[in-house]
Amino acid sequence: MAGGGDDAAAARNKMVVPKRHVTGFPTEEDMEVVVGTVRLGVPAGSTSAVLVKNLYLSCDPWMRGRMSRHDEGATAPGLDFVIGETMVNYGVGKVIDSTHAELTAGDLVWGMSGWEEYTLVTQPESLFKINHTELPLSYYTGVLGMAGLTAYAGFMEVGRPKRGDFVFVSAASGAVGQVAGQLAKIAGCYVVGSAGSDEKVDLLKTKFGFNDAFNYKSETNLTAVLKRCLPDGIDIYFDNVGGATLDTALLHMRQGGRVVVCGMISQYNLEEPDGLRNMFYIIPKAVRVEGFNVGGYFHMYSRFEEEMAGYIKEEKVVVVEDVVEGIESAPAALIGLFSGRNVGKQLVALARE
Repeated sequence: MAGGGDDAAAARNKMVVPKRHVTGFPTEEDMEVVVGTVRLGVPAGSTSAVLVKNLYLSCDPWMRGRMSRHDEGATAPGLDFVIGETMVNYGVGKVIDSTHAELTAGDLVWGMSGWEEYTLVTQPESLFKINHTELPLSYYTGVLGMAGLTAYAGFMEVGRPKRGDFVFVSAASGAVGQVAGQLAKIAGCYVVGSAGSDEKVDLLKTKFGFNDAFNYKSETNLTAVLKRCLPDGIDIYFDNVGGATLDTALLHMRQGGRVVVCGMISQYNLEEPDGLRNMFYIIPKAVRVEGFNVGGYFHMYSRFEEEMAGYIKEEKVVVVEDVVEGIESAPAALIGLFSGRNVGKQLVALARE
C-alpha cells in the first residue's frame, strides 16, 4: 500500500471526451481527444484508490447508448457520458500506485477504466487481477474479459445448451458472437452464424469452426436462408442485433427454444426502433425469450477465467482481434463498429507490455 501522490511527478494524459449528445448515427466529430496532466500517484488521503496506466482499451457497441441523453427514469439514468468528461469502458492496465489492500504497484488488472492514458480508479473492487499473463494481455479486453464473460453467461447460463441443439448466432464474428459460437461447438451443438461480409463468413467457417454461415447483407430473403442453413429450426438463437433478424428468427424457433437477447446493434442508432411482428409464435412453441446483463454474472468470473483460459490453451477457442494503435484512433474505431468495419474484437493499444 502506497499513496501520497500529491508529491509525485506529473505526466501527460490524453483522453477521449464527448463533445455533444448524439441522436442517430454517431460520428468521429462527436468526440475529441484532449490533453491533460495526471499525478503519477494516488492522492494523499485516499484510503482505497488505484492509479492505472492503461495498456489496452475496449471498443464495444454498448457505448453508443451512453452517448445519448436519457430522461430521468430511462433505462440508463446517470450512466450517460458527461460532455467534456472522459468516456469510460473496460480496459487492461498496470497499477502505478495503490492504497487498496489487494492491489500493489506492478499488478496487471482489467476492469472499468477511462478512455485515457492514466485512470484513477476510486472503486478498485471493480478491477480484476489478471491471472494468466502467459496469454496476450489484450485478450482481457475481449475473450477473457467482459465480452467473453457475456458470451459465456448468455450462452451457458441463459441459453442452457444441450448436445445436438441447433444454434444461430447473429453478429457472429464480433467479440461476443465469436466466443458464443465456439462455446456452442464445445457443447456439441450445430452452429450457424451471420456476419456482414464474405471475409467474415469465411472466418466463421474456417477459423471459428461454425458448421455454416451467411452474409446477411447479400441475402435478400432471411427466411429462405434460415430455412436453408437450419432446415430443422433453431433451438437457441443468440441475438446480438435485434430488429428484422430477431423477428425472422422467431418464426424458425423449435419447440421449447430459447432466445438469448444479448444486444441490438441494429437498433442503437435509430430514433424510432423497429417493432416485432412475430411475437405470437413464442406461444404455441413455448419459446423462452430472455434478456440479460453481464453485470449480474461477475460473481462467476474466476470460474469463467480458468475455464476459458483452458479452452484457449487447448485451441478449442481461437481469437481474432482488430487492433488500432494510439488513443487518437479510438473515436474512429468506435464508430466503425456500427458499419461492421472491424474484423474480430475491436480494441485500442496504448502501450504494449
